[in-house]
Amino acid sequence: MLDIKFIRENRDIVERAIRDKNTEPIDFDRLFALYEERKDLRSRIDDLNAARNRAAKEQNHEEGKRLKGELAALEERLPKLEKEFIALLTKIPNVPSADTPVGDESANKILRQWGTKPHFDFEPKAHWDLGRELGIIDSEKAAEVSGARFSYLKGDLVLMQFALMRLAFSTLGDTQTLSKIAEDAGVNINITPFIPVLPPVFMRTAVMNRMARLHPMDERYVFEKDDLVLVGSAEHTIGPLHMDEIIEEKNMPIRYAGFSTAFRREAGAAGKDTRGILRQHQFDKIELETFVMPEKSMDEQNFIVGIQEYLMQRLELPYQVVLKSTGDQGTPNHRGIDIETWMPGQHTYRETHTSDLMTSYQSRRLNTRVRGKDGKIEFVHMNDATVFAMGRTLIAIMENYQQEDGSIIIPEVLRSFIGKDVIKKNQ
Repeated sequence: MLDIKFIRENRDIVERAIRDKNTEPIDFDRLFALYEERKDLRSRIDDLNAARNRAAKEQNHEEGKRLKGELAALEERLPKLEKEFIALLTKIPNVPSADTPVGDESANKILRQWGTKPHFDFEPKAHWDLGRELGIIDSEKAAEVSGARFSYLKGDLVLMQFALMRLAFSTLGDTQTLSKIAEDAGVNINITPFIPVLPPVFMRTAVMNRMARLHPMDERYVFEKDDLVLVGSAEHTIGPLHMDEIIEEKNMPIRYAGFSTAFRREAGAAGKDTRGILRQHQFDKIELETFVMPEKSMDEQNFIVGIQEYLMQRLELPYQVVLKSTGDQGTPNHRGIDIETWMPGQHTYRETHTSDLMTSYQSRRLNTRVRGKDGKIEFVHMNDATVFAMGRTLIAIMENYQQEDGSIIIPEVLRSFIGKDVIKKNQ
């Protein structure tokens, strides 16, 4: 969430962010009135507590009893005020960066493209046909067992997923490689390896709300009896690793790389991308979550995008880097960048990666702060990003590396992990 002082001093900027992100209008007059009432109530409670302490020292029991009753009435009002104030405050989206295009998805800006789209002497197939013919994707049987938008991955496609994991984690732990990526990205940051994490896939609804990721609720699998929700991405449970903590500046930046199965209801995707493994209820991802000093957060995002591009170039997959518009951003985002990879079997680019700079929007809700060398305490800045959305990366490899006989050449960088050069039927 945004700082209330920032909102009061920059109401025009915040109102523009609400319009540009197409979020629900806010009653600012009510918000500011609640802020003043809350501040006044807290001050009166502090004054009454001080008066009670004086009465106790003076053994003035009658005065102490009177003050106790008055204090109880104020303390009963405060939680209700707090709840209404926070409810309004958390509806306000983050302010987009200055370079974020204004508009809907059509306003997204292509920053650069890399690679050459493959040329085929035959009509390239979509991954669902390739997967069925090779016996490495079985959506039909999964539909019988689990329902629509579930699939079995089998054989060499599973080995390829594990190979992608090994490629990712070996890169993210190699400071020499990370230093070269940062240099190529033109950023000046402190290079530290990413700490591997296997996070929980369940989290408390209140904590996901503090991550500003609980809504829209119809996208989440919620277990009301247990007050738990399944994560929609690994960063949902990695982001709160430092909630209600103060981190020392000497320990910054902190970088995590988490692997997790993710779950989404895809409630708004009825009839959309129903074939294959592009849009599933259950899928696997490697995600990054980083905590940095505020002045380094933009460089951190550019560094992260550099990592994403490095891995895609190692796989030799053609892609484009896209700066997301205000209408295509999430509520917590200050700046969003996608990588879209060419899918020849579908004759289009598809989103395979995203990188989200949150500034202090999430950390303020999580109460994650940093103590600087000068003793000043402020909220950290947070970034999260995709390393590999496994299903979508497998699709890109299958469609770009397919051969006329239906086999799939394995990208050279993955061959040592898999132990073969090509995926063929019945192998």
